[in-house]
Amino acid sequence: MDENDQNEKLTDLSEEDTPEKRDYEEELLKIIRSDDPPSKKREMLDDYHENDIASIIPDLSADERKRLYKILGVDRVSEIFTYLDDVDKYIEELDAEKAADIIESMDADDAIDVLEELGDEKKEEIISLMEKESVEDIQLIDSYDDDMIGSRMTTNFIAINKSLTIKQAMRKVVAEAAENDNISTIYALNDDDTFYGAIELRDLIRAREQTPLDDIITTSYPYVYATETVEECIEQLKDYSEDSIPVLNKDNQLIGAITSSDIVEVVDEELGDDYAKFAGLTEAEDINEPLVKSMKKRIPWLLALLGLGLIVSSIIGKFQAPVMSAGLALLYSFQSLILDMSGNTGTQSLGVTIRVLSEEGFTGKRKFLYILKEMRVALCNGLIIAILAFTFIGLYLFLVDKQPAYYAFEISACIGISLVTAMVIAGLDGTLIPMLFKKIGIDPAVASGPLITTINDLIAVCTYYGLSLILFVQIGVFVPA
Repeated sequence: MDENDQNEKLTDLSEEDTPEKRDYEEELLKIIRSDDPPSKKREMLDDYHENDIASIIPDLSADERKRLYKILGVDRVSEIFTYLDDVDKYIEELDAEKAADIIESMDADDAIDVLEELGDEKKEEIISLMEKESVEDIQLIDSYDDDMIGSRMTTNFIAINKSLTIKQAMRKVVAEAAENDNISTIYALNDDDTFYGAIELRDLIRAREQTPLDDIITTSYPYVYATETVEECIEQLKDYSEDSIPVLNKDNQLIGAITSSDIVEVVDEELGDDYAKFAGLTEAEDINEPLVKSMKKRIPWLLALLGLGLIVSSIIGKFQAPVMSAGLALLYSFQSLILDMSGNTGTQSLGVTIRVLSEEGFTGKRKFLYILKEMRVALCNGLIIAILAFTFIGLYLFLVDKQPAYYAFEISACIGISLVTAMVIAGLDGTLIPMLFKKIGIDPAVASGPLITTINDLIAVCTYYGLSLILFVQIGVFVPA
């Protein structure tokens, strides 16, 4: 087969339609609304993922939902409820005792998320009907602040004493697997319940009966403390890529675990918060949240930026008289160009800096080299933009605006010099400000795009008009009448 035939074959393969996926939602609705007996429906529904079943819950009537819950049973329904949006709506349809059974069957961290969606009265009624052990788990997780890793942990894990035999350990795992399905990693404890290490389930299954349990325990297994902030340990959680990581209290006792799904959720929330701060919000918004709540998240930064904006405007006003008296009104036409390029450069540096600040070992010499690198990038980009601006603006003023050649290129030179100066300073701001915030314990994402842009506007205005007055007034560069 020659090369052309091969290329034609590859083209044909690339143009083939991807096979159409099964429509699980349609299949589920058909099963639920069929006349089959409940036992057969349950058997068929066991083949579908809880998330897919959750996706069709809103399409069912209240009566259909109640019949579905009865078919599936409390444990399966509790798993489905963890995937639901507006879960409070579906909890309200149930009597308090049924709702308590479902929430009680959830992992404690998921139960907290559901309870937080409910009104205080309904929440208290449900908690009063739950078993003491489940309530204690919920209260433990709820006792940690939202920014602490303890608020994201689950109590769904299996722990065994390090002194057990392989056979005893296996029996313990089998006995607890019904209640705790997070069994891929088993934790080993000392006699005082302090954390000793971890065992992979596959190692326990493969171990010979006479093998000492200690031989398959990893004693240098990663762990986090419940009081650590999410921001402090999020990189550690991501880097280890384990199915679960133990969470300890201040006495090194095992109290919970962070699972891979928890880690994904934590990373997603952190990214959402960072994007919100970049947008000038105090925290991330939900698409369905009330108007007043959304306003409260936006108005603090808007007020702060209004203040900074007024400062920028007042400085422009201060320059107005000397600029106009020198016959330099043309400079106002290019003010937005300087401000835009300065703001864009600062925001680019800010985004990169916040990313590298999250890396481990970013200290000392690495910080210094990074600052130099960002300054070089800003300087080189500034020079390229400045040369282009000098050339094209000069030609435009001379050929289109019919200004004298010397004056056209004097103006474009002023703009070019202002651009490179403002862009270098903006790049430095976008690098140093988040570093400073990190140093004093403030989330560097707070140095958001709008904040950096407004600060750089202030610097760019001073640079542009200050340089213009130096060139055209102090030095006395000729301005045509």
